[in-house]
Amino acid sequence: MTDAVDRAASGRSAIALGLTGCVVLVTGGVRGVGAGISTVFADQGATVITCARRPVDSSPYEFRACDIRDDDAVKALVDGIAADHGRLDVVVNNAGGSPYVLAAEASAKFSMKILQLNLLGALSVSTHANAVMQKQDGGGSIVNISSVSGHRPTPGTAAYGAAKAGIDNLTRTLAVEWAPRVRVNSVVVGMVETEQSELFYGDADSIAAISKNVPLGRLARPEDIGWATAFLASDAASYISGASLEVHGGGEPPHYLSTTTADIK
Repeated sequence: MTDAVDRAASGRSAIALGLTGCVVLVTGGVRGVGAGISTVFADQGATVITCARRPVDSSPYEFRACDIRDDDAVKALVDGIAADHGRLDVVVNNAGGSPYVLAAEASAKFSMKILQLNLLGALSVSTHANAVMQKQDGGGSIVNISSVSGHRPTPGTAAYGAAKAGIDNLTRTLAVEWAPRVRVNSVVVGMVETEQSELFYGDADSIAAISKNVPLGRLARPEDIGWATAFLASDAASYISGASLEVHGGGEPPHYLSTTTADIK
């Protein structure tokens, strides 16, 4: 499996998506999936700007501090990028996440913060980016990072799952409202192996066991999400808008398949 992954990565390194010189904002683009997205865009020749609430040491990309839950701060972020770089071609709404808290134990304040971060923040960034993109030659592209959590039960992260379901609906709605100058799509992300994988999937043995349930035999790498995102942002996807691209290695087979006594071979 490792050899196949390495061959695929080698083949992708030769792909040029025509993103050289594009100005790209990746929210939360400094760790985990976000770092993988930033890396792919940078390798494709784009100018990458990342943002998060707090600076990260040794980031190779231009960094701007911003809490995307603060609409005024978001407007300042987007306007600043447009003023400094002359345009904003692509926005990737990646910032998000949630700790594990059962719904019956979550406070209203906690749930609201999760919704603000994972749904309303993306709407805020998109709205201010659209205002810039509508006025510039070539328009722009917005890619929202969604999750399989928005399409199946997500015990322990109810507000997060609801927010991601909202992201996919928001994607389709904005694609209609902002066409034809701005395309809006989402990437529906499955399980990803990052520097914090143990918080979600356990140790290496646990990750190996979980990987056996994925049809492609492994968890995604952050760069896998980056390539899907870069494709949707590029002119190669110029007629794709309002779409949700599932990047989950084939999905998660139904649990009954591992317990049924029926002959399903």
